[in-house]
Formats: sequence, C-alpha cells, structure tokens
Amino acid sequence: MLEFSAWMQALGGVAIGAALGFAIQRSRLCTFGAIEDFLVGGDSRRLRVFALALGIAILGTQSLVLAGLLKPADTTYVPGGLPVLSIMIGSVAFGIGMALVGTCGMGSLVRLGTGDLRGLVVVVMLGATAYAMLRGIFADFRIGVLEQVAISLPEPGMDLPALTSRALGFEARSLVAAAIGLGLCIVALRDARLRRTPRLVAAGVALGVLVTAGWCLTALLHDDFAGPVRPQSLTFVSTVGKTVYAGLMSAQAFADFGVGSVIGVVLGAYLGARVADEFRWEAFDDDREMRRHLCGAALMGAGGILAGGCTIGQGITAGSMLALSWPIAVGGMIFGARLGIAFLIDDSPRTMLSRNVSRLFSRDKP
Repeated sequence: MLEFSAWMQALGGVAIGAALGFAIQRSRLCTFGAIEDFLVGGDSRRLRVFALALGIAILGTQSLVLAGLLKPADTTYVPGGLPVLSIMIGSVAFGIGMALVGTCGMGSLVRLGTGDLRGLVVVVMLGATAYAMLRGIFADFRIGVLEQVAISLPEPGMDLPALTSRALGFEARSLVAAAIGLGLCIVALRDARLRRTPRLVAAGVALGVLVTAGWCLTALLHDDFAGPVRPQSLTFVSTVGKTVYAGLMSAQAFADFGVGSVIGVVLGAYLGARVADEFRWEAFDDDREMRRHLCGAALMGAGGILAGGCTIGQGITAGSMLALSWPIAVGGMIFGARLGIAFLIDDSPRTMLSRNVSRLFSRDKP
C-alpha cells in the first residue's frame, strides 16, 4: 500500500509539474526576471503575475485547511519555531545565486527542457549542494548551529491566521485568507497592460491552481499506515537534490511527489518548446559564464535549503500556507537578487565597492 501511494503521488507530481513547465515555457515567466524588471526597469507586470498566483494559491490552499483536508502543522512550512537566522542567510544567498544564474531553480529546469545545457549544469550543482545541506556534510551545521537561532512560537503549528485568531480572540482564518488572497488578485489585475497579456495571466492562474493541486493531491493520497509523510506542494531546491540522489543512488527515491514534479517541469518545458518549434541546443559561451553559473547554482542549492525553499517554494507554496517564514524569505531573496544585479553590473565585488565609495565621497563635496 505504501509503495502504491508513493508512486501515485509521484505520477501526480509528474502531471502537475508538466502542466507548470508547459505554462512557464510558453509565457516566458521567470521569478528573477520579474524581480529584475521591477528593480531595474520599473516594470511590475511579471511581478504582478506572481502576486496573482499567490492570491489564487492562498484562496485555494486555505479552503483546503478550512475544509479539514489539510493541516498546516503537518507541513514543513509551519514548524514549532521560526529559524530566522537560517532563513535570512539562506534567502539572501539564494537571491544572489539566482542573479548569477539568471533564473531560479524552476527556471533552470525549464531551460533544461528547452535544450539549454546550462540548465543541466545548474540543476546538477544545485541538487548536489542542496542535498549536502539537507542530509549531507553540512546538515549538522545547519541543524546544530543556524537553526538553533529561532523565535519560539506560542504553540506548535502557528501560522499567520492562527496568530491573528489568537490576538483577536476568535477564529479569523477565513477573513485573513480572503483579505490577503483577494487583495493580491485585485492588485495584480488592476494593471491594464497585464490584462492585455493573456499568456502571463494564464501562467499566473496555472501556478496558483497547481500549487493548490499539489497540496490536495499529497494530502488525499497519504497512506495513514506509511508513517509521518508530510503533505507537500511545488518547490524546487530540496526536490532537485532528491532527484539527483534518486538518479545516482536509489530508484525507489523516485516515488515522491517532489521528485515527480521536477521531472514533470522538464518534460512540460520540452513539450512547450517542441510545440512552438523553439527547442534549441545551447551551451555556455565561455569558461567565465560557466564559473558564474556554477557559483550561483551552489548558492541557490545551499541557500534554498537554509531558507526553507526557493522563490516558488517559499514565495508561493509557503505563502499559500500563510507561513510566518514567507515574508522573511521573500524579502531576503529580493534583497539578495538586488545585490547580485549590482555585482553583475560592476563585474566584481572590488569594482562595486570602489564605485559606491566614490559615490559616497562625491556627495560630500560642496
């Protein structure tokens, strides 16, 4: 029964991942691209797409919680304590790595599916460093040092609605979920330019619905005799590490929703590229570009585990759960991405520091 349930979850992960990979490839949606558009170009359209996806995911996921189909405390995003130091360090590192690579973990999988071998290199390095931080040589340092700096919560399994309900003295989950979810959808769709871009809107809707579908699938297909198997949804750091491990060490490890979703994204992106006749074999331009991608992938892998997820895992999936880690991680990733963009513009830390010092002294001159 356990094996059947696990393989059914894996197949469901392949289907959900394939739908996501196809939608992302066809819409050219990218979390780093959205942040870069907003910070550098002042264009918020793609960022609003993720707001739309988050709003839909919150409404769908919190509906599952209110219906009793999903318990926040059973997920990894609502722990007994909030490891703020780990989240802050990891999210900034992930953001810097994302800038160096030019996309996030999900984007690298989509690149791989379209024939870009840079995506393969990033996925392997990201997966290896993620697994080393999750269960390998860095796991003891993560658990014994970084995660020990944590904020204790009033009781286990506290998320934003639970804290709000505690403060107000009555159950406010439905009010909080509706206010945040609908508010995000309204903010996103107020942009007339976004409404005139149906592919982006469709991708945002698909991402929100598929995150909810992931929670629903893993909650409903859970085998009560299987032990403490947690419900999960879309995230692309730890799952990439588990996929690399499965390919190298254990075929049984493929029986996992997250591993299935990773494979599905690659397949979906491949189908999207083939349908549009956009599949092209590509590789690095030079060794310098390869070094930058390797460094960025390592930062994303290690940082994503410390942060508890990637821009999708924390930004949308943890956000749909209204986890307390969500705003901290998203803020750190945006800050890290901005640092990474500054590094790419200035070409090196020394040049960046020198330029900023020069600007500081020039402002002081009369």
